[in-house]
Amino acid sequence: MPSLIDIRRRIRSVKSTQQITKAMKMVSTAKLRRAQDRVLSSRPFSRMAAEILQKVSAAALGDERIAEHPLLARRQEKTAQLVLITSDRGLAGAFSTNLIKAAQQLLADKTAAGVAVEFELYGRKGRDFFARRPVTISGEVTGISEKASLEDAERLAAKLARRFESGEVDSVYLLFNEFKSVLSQKVTLKRILPMDLPEGGAAQDYIFEQPPAEILGRMLPAFIRIQVLEAFLESAAAEHAARMTAMESASTNAAEVISKLTLHMNRVRQASITNEIIEVVSGAGALE
Repeated sequence: MPSLIDIRRRIRSVKSTQQITKAMKMVSTAKLRRAQDRVLSSRPFSRMAAEILQKVSAAALGDERIAEHPLLARRQEKTAQLVLITSDRGLAGAFSTNLIKAAQQLLADKTAAGVAVEFELYGRKGRDFFARRPVTISGEVTGISEKASLEDAERLAAKLARRFESGEVDSVYLLFNEFKSVLSQKVTLKRILPMDLPEGGAAQDYIFEQPPAEILGRMLPAFIRIQVLEAFLESAAAEHAARMTAMESASTNAAEVISKLTLHMNRVRQASITNEIIEVVSGAGALE
């Protein structure tokens, strides 16, 4: 049975851990507010961009130049590019674990179909996991999982478009956690190349200053950047939400452990006092 000193030492240790988890929860809560605002602000812009792309593609329907655009080229899938966006730090529950499992499942499915998969790894957790496994890594970036900017999205989008246009890869997928709510994050797999033009264009007869095919040709690379940036923002908000929830759960569990240890300490102390009283009474009885 542990002594009172051991129990007190363990209680102090758990209390110190609880202070850390509470502090991390407060930090994640503050960061989540900013990240959530960025996500909620980006979603209408992304939807509007998709609507404009739909209208322009409907106006350009039938133009032969559209089918010749390199970002719309469809060919037999021999090599797939997977962009995996995980976190750089732990203590976020199953945030990165679920993404890694989904990446492994995609790798298994593509391999079974005879398709090679190349990984573009964003985040230290995904990099550390797949760096020790026999997979092809086309690039890795760490340290920006919580603060990815438009420049980072433009850099990645340009690389993905260049690899697709040159024929190095035949398809490009984004794998990230989509922010649903503070308690819910959804693992999302999205194919961004080759691009699928939205169907069912607007019924209005728009007048374009330039040919719709030319406008569409300039919009396609921009729309890829929008999708990549949106994935970064969704992932950042989901990571803060997952870490806040995990730290809250850890703080609650620490409080329960402290309560149980305190109760156990009181019982041990009471038993010790009872034994001392018995010894005193027994000694007094022996002297009579």
